[in-house]
Amino acid sequence: MPKTGVLIEIAADGKVKDTNYGVLTAARGKSGNEVYALIIDSSAGVDAIKGELAAYGVQKIVVITATNDLQNSPDLQATSIIAASKEYGFNSLLGLASASGRDIFARVAALLDEPMASDCISVDVDNKSAVKSHFSGKTFATVQLDCSMMIATIRPNAIEAVKLADSGPDSVEIITFNAPATDSGKVKRVEVKKGSSGKIELTEAPIIITGGRAIKASENYKMLEECAAIMGAAVGASRAAVDAGYAPHSMQVGQTGKTVSPKLYIACGVSGAVQHFAGMKTSKIIVGINTDKDAPIFSKCDYGIVGDIFEVIPALTKALK
Repeated sequence: MPKTGVLIEIAADGKVKDTNYGVLTAARGKSGNEVYALIIDSSAGVDAIKGELAAYGVQKIVVITATNDLQNSPDLQATSIIAASKEYGFNSLLGLASASGRDIFARVAALLDEPMASDCISVDVDNKSAVKSHFSGKTFATVQLDCSMMIATIRPNAIEAVKLADSGPDSVEIITFNAPATDSGKVKRVEVKKGSSGKIELTEAPIIITGGRAIKASENYKMLEECAAIMGAAVGASRAAVDAGYAPHSMQVGQTGKTVSPKLYIACGVSGAVQHFAGMKTSKIIVGINTDKDAPIFSKCDYGIVGDIFEVIPALTKALK
């Protein structure tokens, strides 16, 4: 049976990030691959999360440890993952196209001298192929990897997570793998400074409400934040709003901002320019709100509301409450 390794990302609260589940779904493949969950020297209680992982097809959890400071060395993490891949004979290695995933997987591919498909919206581990966005989101391409082991990162929320009905925590085997890996010492993480906002990360959010130039002022984002808080959503901004000084670049969605794939994307006063659409076109459901009935967003959304966001959003918030 083919084997797929999946690098699992753990949140600060010790829980498995929900975006991992779509990757695990892809890892199973059409033929029912044996799925290994790789966890980097986590302080999280593995016993507490094995039931969640089993529900999405994980048969074995490999907790990777090393004699050196594994958490703060991306080079050591990469060589440790390679050692585990060789130890258990993986045919494919998947992970999230997150900040961490992009860093580690690029190192793994370079060290193995293998091709890598990054930021995929779909993968076929059986045929070693993947679907990726090309030309700033204008089209999609299916790429075939000529490789001994498929290496790919998947855009968060791009693949719908599907549970297995007959898997429980008792079906999972937990393995501790002490990686015989060496650290190049070229890169070392010395400090992590986290924002104090406590807001949901845009790329991880299942729902996003984005304000465009029509938001008119930075303080008006409070209206979107109030609605987002009820829905468990993140708040984004268009480039026009960022350039106008209404929001920081960290909130920007689009070609020059963040690429997102939420289940629901609500564009408030966003015209729908191709540069913005490139960053959110893989959203499952798109709702556009604009006073201009001829705005480009209405040709790209699933549902459109011709109206003033300062009337529509408060009404939506009230209805949700």
